[in-house]
Amino acid sequence: MVRTATVWHNALMKIVTPALIDDLILRASRSPRGRMNLNLHEQLSDPINRFVNAGTEGSYVRAHRHQPGRWELMAILRGRARVVTFADDGAITGAYALDAETALAVEIPGACWHTVIFHAPSAAVLEVKPGPYDVKTDKEFAAWAPAEGSREAADFLHSLAAELERRC
Repeated sequence: MVRTATVWHNALMKIVTPALIDDLILRASRSPRGRMNLNLHEQLSDPINRFVNAGTEGSYVRAHRHQPGRWELMAILRGRARVVTFADDGAITGAYALDAETALAVEIPGACWHTVIFHAPSAAVLEVKPGPYDVKTDKEFAAWAPAEGSREAADFLHSLAAELERRC
């Protein structure tokens, strides 16, 4: 078995190991965004994109949606995360825990506004969605959700977490 810069593999197999997730979470904790992706697909043009997304508590994922018909599957690999869905006006329509005891995976339909919250201390999810990846058309960001890196983003994430705590 050989380890490349991205993933363990032998012959044609790609293997996501606990050590690989440890390394990805460590790199996420050192990233300004608090997140780090590890692509499993060879090219952005692949017909199905697969990647591990590791995030630390407090990492902000701006609410977004994908084109109609372009679903997104998320499966928890480590820790706990929550997928939150929204109406067009930003009202919360659902919150779905991803962890070993509640749900291991969710499939988000295209055109559904959503975000992901990574819980303490960190989490890793496997994401699978149709390719090819095109940065210009992959997602549409919600106008009511602050831009990543903005001063308002932390406040938005805090108020979202408080609202979910109040509801659950």
